[in-house]
Amino acid sequence: MIENNPSRDVFDAIADPTRRQLIHLLSQAEEKPLHELKAEFSMGRTAVSKHLTILKEAGLVLDRKVGRETRFRLNADPLREVQDWVAFYSKYWTTNMLRLNQLFEEDEN
Repeated sequence: MIENNPSRDVFDAIADPTRRQLIHLLSQAEEKPLHELKAEFSMGRTAVSKHLTILKEAGLVLDRKVGRETRFRLNADPLREVQDWVAFYSKYWTTNMLRLNQLFEEDEN
């Protein structure tokens, strides 16, 4: 099993829509083998495997061997960094939307 020692930036890892879809699929199950994940995409096994490798390098996916099969599971902990970043800007936009709302109300009076 890969340890949670990210060597890739989590933002880089989630930048691709295929990888975001893989994260979504893995969030819906405890773990999934590669062939089940591959079935969700119109790309080859190697391409899906490369996306999983990038997610593993960011610490977002853990894997384990079961016989000849590799099973993958989500490790959502690194997404906390994304959540914190979005939360900062959420406060910014909330403040700006409140100001905009005040301007509209002043304009109506």
